[in-house]
Order: sequence, then structure tokens, then C-alpha cells
Amino acid sequence: MTRIEHANITVPDIDAAISFLKIVAPDFEVRKDEKPSNSYRWAHIGNEDYYFALQEPHLDADPKKRLQPYKNYGINHMALVVSKLQEIEETLLDHGYRRGIDTPIEKHRKRAYFLDNADFEWELVEYLSEKPSEKYLYE
Repeated sequence: MTRIEHANITVPDIDAAISFLKIVAPDFEVRKDEKPSNSYRWAHIGNEDYYFALQEPHLDADPKKRLQPYKNYGINHMALVVSKLQEIEETLLDHGYRRGIDTPIEKHRKRAYFLDNADFEWELVEYLSEKPSEKYLYE
């Protein structure tokens, strides 16, 4: 079976990205965090099976130009399957993170969208069924 092992994302602030991910995915740990001389900082945060590879912009990049999700080429949002979505939502709101788009009420899953400090959009999904025919029912 094919599965996503990691996503590589250039972020303006690795520490801010790690703070967000530790709320959303409490089982994630920083696996590696390096800043080689004459290069850019990068970090891997995840669990034993999956992770996000975060990196600072390359030295010759202009990090002030932000992505415009759904308009520019690039990542529109990243989705994570989580447990206890309501608790995560409350914690994110308590830490000042903003909600993204609204989602409909669905029978077999709960979803929420949040923006991190870099304005990356994250979809958080809690499945209420293990049956693929119900999990991926597009109501």
C-alpha cells in the first residue's frame, strides 16, 4: 500500500511551525534540527512513521513573498488525521491561531481548518468510522 511518508515545506519560522505541529500532533517529536554552516536551517518533526521536513528559505530566496493558497502554484493545505479534534481546536484557539474555512457537519468525520503563523492552512480530520466507504463519503 502506498502512503505519504513526509512532506517538505519551506517555512519562514521553523520554531513557530514546530510549536503549531506539537499542538496538532502531540505524538510528534523533533527528530533532527540542523543549521549547517553556510546553509539554511532544516528540521524533521514527526513520529516513527511519518514526518514533516521543514526548512528555512534558501540563502538567495525572498521569504517575504507569501504563498496565495489556491491561486499560486504550491501547497494549498496539508491534512492530518488527529484524535480529539475538539480539544485540539480549543488549544489552537487559546494559542491565538485562526480558523480557516468552515466545514459542513458530516456523519462519519469531523474536520477543521486552521492557519498557522505563516498562514499555511492545515486541515485536521477526525474519523468517526474505520470503514473506507464511510470515511471517504463525500456528503
